[in-house]
Amino acid sequence: MKSLIRCALLISAAILCSSAGYGQVLVVANPSVAADSVSKSELRNVFTGATTKLKDGSKVKPVLLKQGPTHAAFVTGDLSLSEVALLVSWRGLVFSGQGVMPKTFDSESALVAFIAETPGAIGYINPSTPHGNVKILSLK
Repeated sequence: MKSLIRCALLISAAILCSSAGYGQVLVVANPSVAADSVSKSELRNVFTGATTKLKDGSKVKPVLLKQGPTHAAFVTGDLSLSEVALLVSWRGLVFSGQGVMPKTFDSESALVAFIAETPGAIGYINPSTPHGNVKILSLK
């Protein structure tokens, strides 16, 4: 009986932790980006290719993860889009000659390394990913 109760408690804790962590994504940028915060509407505009500048005038270059839970949490939670809608947005810009697909990465560590080396780069990571060489932008 004790082991059954213990198992139920562990499962409950795991569910609470995983649902509490869902949607928690850090927006990170190259230290050259002047802004310290960004709104969700600014993020959406940058990550859909509608603009290349933040409201403070900082020129930015979005970079994306190819897939995974962090990518899904960012796209659906912070951009309020489906992954398909994000892709359609960029493809429309590419096919019309008005934009170039953002660089994509298989891993968060590769994304962080690129952002650290690329002026204006902006992306997103899981808070547990090491991110010492990039700037964290708060969401307002």
